[in-house]
Amino acid sequence: MQRQATQTKRRERVARKLNEDEERARLTAMRVYEHEYEAQGLVCGIDEAGRGPLAGPVVAAAVILPRDIDIYYLNDSKKVTERRREILYDEICEKAIAYGIGIVGPDVIDDINILQATYQAMRLAIAELAETPAVLLNDAVTIPGVSIPQVPIIKGDAKSVSIAAASILAKVTRDRMMRQYDEIYPEYGFAGHKGYGTAAHIAAIREYGPCPIHRTTFIKKFTGEKA
Repeated sequence: MQRQATQTKRRERVARKLNEDEERARLTAMRVYEHEYEAQGLVCGIDEAGRGPLAGPVVAAAVILPRDIDIYYLNDSKKVTERRREILYDEICEKAIAYGIGIVGPDVIDDINILQATYQAMRLAIAELAETPAVLLNDAVTIPGVSIPQVPIIKGDAKSVSIAAASILAKVTRDRMMRQYDEIYPEYGFAGHKGYGTAAHIAAIREYGPCPIHRTTFIKKFTGEKA
């Protein structure tokens, strides 16, 4: 029995080592863009959360990470569980050289449209940084009105540790806000769907009408109102 237990522990140690090696290799691959531009100075990742929902703000984050830092399981926020995102959020905030959060509410989204509101949130996030980056790595977009050189990367939140970190901060920040809104407007179920257009959310809009955090231009087909 003792020999069998020893063999089991040895196999578990080997499995953990293999998992660590795989994770380290994955993170190394996600630092390719950072290494490409780090000679120019600080590299900052930019991403957003909340472009598609029917309610709530759009949130952007900007994150500057130290070179070659390992934050295990850092990935596109959509590929990470909610519990893991919360853990990563704290670790990113602790280890980042600098980070900033930009939030733009539904009234502005309705006024200038979601794309322009997203750009505005990103500019606000950049302005919150305590350090000035030399290069911005953006998830797929080029932000107008920003003088810092930008590199748009398609699906960047899965290819760059900096963008992945920004995606985590943006997602967790917005999810926390939506849980708070759920306490104010419990009939809509914001804590569950976070404002996205689920069947239950649409049914609640039709039953109760919109609340102050709904995006009028997004829900007009459900309410029959003009934008």
